[in-house]
Amino acid sequence: MENAFFHGCIVHIDIINGKIWIQRDGTEHGIATDLTEAGIPKDHIVLGFREPELRQYTGYSLA
Repeated sequence: MENAFFHGCIVHIDIINGKIWIQRDGTEHGIATDLTEAGIPKDHIVLGFREPELRQYTGYSLA
């Protein structure tokens, strides 16, 4: 392929109802870790890329 360009999103974060929803996290160690180290409580972070049934096991908010 000559002159092929690819574009991708590494991190996609939304703020929904006052919570941080991580929709995509392609970082090596996880952006949620950075957010909690910056002082954001885990109950304010939703791992939106996880199935709703599995979020209860993450230690973060369900929704």
